[in-house]
Amino acid sequence: MKFIKYFDQIGIEDVDNVGGKNASLGEMYQNLLQSGVKVPYGFAITVDAYNYLLDENNLLEKLHNELDTLDPDNVAQLQERAKKCRGYILEAKIPDDLRLEILQAYKALQERYGTSITLAVRSSATAEDSPEASFAGQNETYLNIANEEELLNAYKSCIASNFTDRSIHYKYDNNFEYLKVYLSVTVMKMVRSDLAASGVMFSIDTESGFEDVVLINGAYGLGENVVQGSVDPDNFYVHKPTLEKGYKAVLKRSLGSKKIKMIHTSENVDVPEEDRKKYCISDEDIVQLAEYAINIEKHYSKKAGYRKPMDIEWAKDGEDGELYIVQARPETVESRQDKLTYESYKLKEQGELLVSGSAVGRKIASGKVRKINDISELSTFKAGEVLVAETTTPDWEPVMKIAAAIVTNRGGRTCHAAIISRELGIPAVVGCDNATEVLHDADSVTVDCAEGEIGHVYEGALEFEVLRSDLSEIKETKTKIMMNLGNPDLAFSLSSLPVDGIGLARMEFIINQSIKAHPMALIHPEKLDEEAKKAVTQITHGEDAKEFFVRNLSEGVATIAASVYPKPCVVRMSDFKTNEYADLLGGKFFEPVDANPMIGFRGAARYSHPAYEEGFALECAAMKRVRDEMGFTNVILMIPFCRRVAEGEKVIATMEKYGLKRGENGLEIYVMCEIPNNVMSIDGFSKSFDGFSIGSNDLTQLTLGVDRDSEIVAFDYDERDEGVLKMIELAVEGSKRNNRHSGICGQAPSDYPEMAEYLVKLGIDSISLNPDSVIKTRQNVAELEAKLGI
Repeated sequence: MKFIKYFDQIGIEDVDNVGGKNASLGEMYQNLLQSGVKVPYGFAITVDAYNYLLDENNLLEKLHNELDTLDPDNVAQLQERAKKCRGYILEAKIPDDLRLEILQAYKALQERYGTSITLAVRSSATAEDSPEASFAGQNETYLNIANEEELLNAYKSCIASNFTDRSIHYKYDNNFEYLKVYLSVTVMKMVRSDLAASGVMFSIDTESGFEDVVLINGAYGLGENVVQGSVDPDNFYVHKPTLEKGYKAVLKRSLGSKKIKMIHTSENVDVPEEDRKKYCISDEDIVQLAEYAINIEKHYSKKAGYRKPMDIEWAKDGEDGELYIVQARPETVESRQDKLTYESYKLKEQGELLVSGSAVGRKIASGKVRKINDISELSTFKAGEVLVAETTTPDWEPVMKIAAAIVTNRGGRTCHAAIISRELGIPAVVGCDNATEVLHDADSVTVDCAEGEIGHVYEGALEFEVLRSDLSEIKETKTKIMMNLGNPDLAFSLSSLPVDGIGLARMEFIINQSIKAHPMALIHPEKLDEEAKKAVTQITHGEDAKEFFVRNLSEGVATIAASVYPKPCVVRMSDFKTNEYADLLGGKFFEPVDANPMIGFRGAARYSHPAYEEGFALECAAMKRVRDEMGFTNVILMIPFCRRVAEGEKVIATMEKYGLKRGENGLEIYVMCEIPNNVMSIDGFSKSFDGFSIGSNDLTQLTLGVDRDSEIVAFDYDERDEGVLKMIELAVEGSKRNNRHSGICGQAPSDYPEMAEYLVKLGIDSISLNPDSVIKTRQNVAELEAKLGI
């Protein structure tokens, strides 16, 4: 055939003739089926057909007349001329020989799949899916095409979409000549995801550029809602290195609202409340999709000769239950970032929180609100304003590029509008639900996407700072420089920091934010009042309460461990004080009133105590899952506030009782060195533990007899006191004497450079710092070690 190429006849080298989408579909169909990646069969209507259609209808001169003198930034002119261009295409006649070939190819698909087959007809531009520009959402797709007439009309409509307002402006922004981006059209078997689910995935984290995960977004029904940002999707991460070792586990997940789904007629219908509370695909589906993504990335990386992260569309067929890949293209934003420069944004003042949603990008920006209700209002938008809308579709790209930031009610972090926002370097907060109600025109706001996966919009133009560091100048140090981290949402964005691992991962943040309930309240709901029982049911979404705790804690810890894998990640078992435990949902029914929680019922004392041992058993189950089922054997466990050697022995026995045996599967267990008796009895503690992490906060408190929660005596709290320094010296010496790891994870080295210098001179093995102190301290330590000849 002259104008038709089937998928098994084309590959990635055919972009000039079949466009990016078709070339990639053919490439995968020919090369990845044997590795299990499923791609629906179909054919490309080539660029030759596109040019033939224009030539036979004498359209080039008309198109030149409209586009050669166009000012793309004049929104009204752009809309008027783009409409004329599309009209020329839609009124054109498909030449008879081209028409015959299209219908013959359609019949071939019917013979392959049956006459009841429905089709997806999609645009495939020659500049599309290039490393320079994704062309995401710039051209049209038509689904559920069921007869010859619909197919021919869809073909012309795809060609016409080369001249939508957004497509023309996108070409202008990316320096492509309007009439030198040619269009091929994809015709393929439609996957019946209207009966199941679909979405988008990336073989890289789209916000941080962290390359060791696959990010999967999904929702019920056809995929248009996810890519257009019309729905808040479910989000899943899978860790590539551990998956390739055989650990088939979901790293982390978040439940989207998924209020609507698109059915086969391209209409949206409401999703039943019961289904909204469930994830749209199973863990088995998630793992299979991640394996697809890894295979696709490996294939394209091998072909390119360098690592090539991919942006992939997937769909689950509700009829045969299979997962299919319906598009794959290079990821165009994070994979091109400068990996040698670390940039971080930080607010310098607080403001009133107005709305929150999913963060796109890692920047902060301020501006005045401008609400846009539909495309007719785009001309009112001024440069530097904050665009606020129900959702931002790619049609709005001409104003997106001049916005300070974008805020929407709907959408997920992988919708087309989010992709364009990243390409433009504009922070966006999507899926806020009520942004258009809360935010008002001309109000000054600050959009903050620098706090992790959740983006915030604050009242007023708040002051912020931008910190940039040249990572190429960072030197290796003998003293390990590690990082303190409790919030899993920040883990990937901090993964590029030059650290030797995580020196302190706190469970408390995960329990507080993701679980919210006291462990014993989940184990013994019968001891709760009706109000608390109802609240527990709401947060668990019907999941078994114990499994809910184990899953959330294990996924939170695993996410932190993944960010530094295979470097060590020291995870401290829970160290809430009784008053903090009591503040958790249902906590007041299980916690005693402690006169001084700082030195009360906390840490190791709780773990084998009848009042909490069942809760500790859940913590152990979660950590066993992290190491044994999820594959994060880089996790080292640490026991806090262990007062006596005998208590340490009892904790070790209790951990073994619940499946965490020291030495098994390489498990190391450290103890916090934060009580003077830990220092005085360090030889005894060394028999039960593999290492010591000095908690300078509590060690200072107990050495000086100062309650660090008391403002009255806060003036006497100083980690640099001579007595505290002597305690630290003895702890490091004792660790060395017993051939045990020595580290410090308290606040002191982050606050005082001279403390870090003191520790290096002592020969401590590791210093764990707050993220904002890592780079400067590493530079100081490198200089000091060079000076000392270490």
